[in-house]
Amino acid sequence: MSRSAHPAGPRHADVLPEGHYAAPAEDLNALDPKVWAHTVGRDADGVVTVGGITVTQLAEEYGTPAYILDEADFRDRARAWRTAFGTDADVFYAGKAFLSRAVVRWLDEEGLNLDVCSGGELATALSAGMPAERIAFHGNNKSPEEIERAVRAGVGRIVLDSFQEIVRVAHIAQSLGKRQRVQIRITVGVEAHTHEFIATAHEDQKFGIPLAGGQAAEAVRRALQLDGLEVIGIHSHIGSQIFDMSGFEVAAHRVVGLLKDIRDEHGVELPEIDLGGGLGIAYTSDDDPREPHEIAKALTEIVTRECEAARLATPRISVEPGRAIVGPTAFTLYEVGTVKPLDGLRTYVSVDGGMSDNIRTALYDAEYSVALASRTSDAEPMLVRVVGKHCESGDIVVKDAFLPGDLAPGDLIAVPATGAYCRSMASNYNHVLRPPVVSVRDGAARVIVRRETEEDLLRLDVG
Repeated sequence: MSRSAHPAGPRHADVLPEGHYAAPAEDLNALDPKVWAHTVGRDADGVVTVGGITVTQLAEEYGTPAYILDEADFRDRARAWRTAFGTDADVFYAGKAFLSRAVVRWLDEEGLNLDVCSGGELATALSAGMPAERIAFHGNNKSPEEIERAVRAGVGRIVLDSFQEIVRVAHIAQSLGKRQRVQIRITVGVEAHTHEFIATAHEDQKFGIPLAGGQAAEAVRRALQLDGLEVIGIHSHIGSQIFDMSGFEVAAHRVVGLLKDIRDEHGVELPEIDLGGGLGIAYTSDDDPREPHEIAKALTEIVTRECEAARLATPRISVEPGRAIVGPTAFTLYEVGTVKPLDGLRTYVSVDGGMSDNIRTALYDAEYSVALASRTSDAEPMLVRVVGKHCESGDIVVKDAFLPGDLAPGDLIAVPATGAYCRSMASNYNHVLRPPVVSVRDGAARVIVRRETEEDLLRLDVG
């Protein structure tokens, strides 16, 4: 295991050696542009602003906690990925990172495709007007009902994840009188340098068909023989929050090797290769993610070089950035409820949200930054742990950070880089209501996903 675990959650009062923590930033009021959305800054009074609106205004109108999403930043990042890969490649936004009908419309307008992995995500995409032919349908255990809905809608591709699914999709497509375009997801034996729960290309995990032992080649052989399927390519995804491109190089080498074997055995050159997503973002100032144009250049060169060596025509490349687009565009705004100093350890800062709106710290031991947002302060820094309101010792939002020593109940604090997976993985633990997503652009704010109400909770409880 990559970290120790306990049934009650991570230990929450570890006493670590002096000097373990990095020194606090010289200026706790500074907002690192690498971590925050593009339009985030501070006004003349020191209040954090986004899209021309202060967080105090947002808190007053929409309450806290709330996910605040910078629409202009989202569109800029989507456009950067589209431009970096050009018209000879496909960019599929990974909807699992965060999906709403507003986001679907932005993607459509910016010319990106969309990757979904459930019937609910597919329904969201179709209801918001995303053309079905620009949708890819993923998932390791798609139900027959989900597959039928996708085939009927005319999705551009279904990514096949198992031998059973090859037959299942072929049968459903044929029964509907259609020939479904598909890719076959393989696991290439590359383990990305990331948390074990989000590394997805080593053999011992649930996704894909292993390249080892000829299983992937057999899957392609079977799929090519079925009338209900049109095999258009191979899909490979090696993990999430990746900064090192070397894993993609090894993966591309093995995928191209499979394409060569397919050509030699079946006389078919598959026209597409999907290298997945998983590119990392900056959660803290120590993270150093690559820009889209750097990633596009590197991946294109890797695939081209491997295909030239194998004497294959270079296939059309697809990528699936999700976190890399939406992650940096949002922050979560909280109100401080209690400040509890523990002598010799740290200060616990409790906020009005927690693991129900950000499970990633508890689940992945993820690291986040945090800033005092409703004002600036010249007070001495204090080591804090930002925790939530849930009845759970592992309810941690930011494990260790520095905030001004005069932090007090009623202050607003903001945790950046929460656009990806936080709302998607949010829960009603302790019957806490899930926060809204508020989109901000050019001095205007609007709710794109409303805050849950107690009526919403009780409506599902049929007694």
